[in-house]
Amino acid sequence: MPQLDTSTWLLVILSMLLALFTLFQLKISKHFHYPNPKTTAKLQNQQTPWNITWTKIYLPLSQSQ
Repeated sequence: MPQLDTSTWLLVILSMLLALFTLFQLKISKHFHYPNPKTTAKLQNQQTPWNITWTKIYLPLSQSQ
């Protein structure tokens, strides 16, 4: 019975790892990373209508009078 030749396995495994590493690096580099929200929140100070005016909250109509 012939014996399995394992002399090229190291080369195959190392080249596979290098190819996977390269593919993952290319995949990750195409992602857009948004800036830190804490720093952008300080720059955007928008006035909304509910910050300016006071509104009265009414009770639901289902209560008896």
